[in-house]
Amino acid sequence: MGIAACIMGPLIGWLGFGDHGLIQLYRKEMERQAHVERIRELAQQNQRMLDEINRLRTDLKYIESVARKELNLIKPNEIVYRFSKEMTNDNTVQIPNTSIQGIDQEGNSETEVKGNGKIK
Repeated sequence: MGIAACIMGPLIGWLGFGDHGLIQLYRKEMERQAHVERIRELAQQNQRMLDEINRLRTDLKYIESVARKELNLIKPNEIVYRFSKEMTNDNTVQIPNTSIQGIDQEGNSETEVKGNGKIK
């Protein structure tokens, strides 16, 4: 009985805690799952980017919306309202400056600033 314990004890210890033991196997499996999840996220991101590339190549309205948003472009005789929000302690929204931007018939930019109103 003692001889079996002397042989089995180190063997079980080696299987559990050795370089290729069960604990190391568990850690490697957790790393593998993390890598698989990262690959899945990157594949989804890649697909979204490919879809956007396709839209940029084929959809003129999408190109216009991206240009208008990123470059702040506006059409002639179009008015853009921009509001800046600031929360106050009494749960109201303070709007200090409201700017209205437009383009006149000659293509010149017009900006008018109004403000200091509260919205509940």
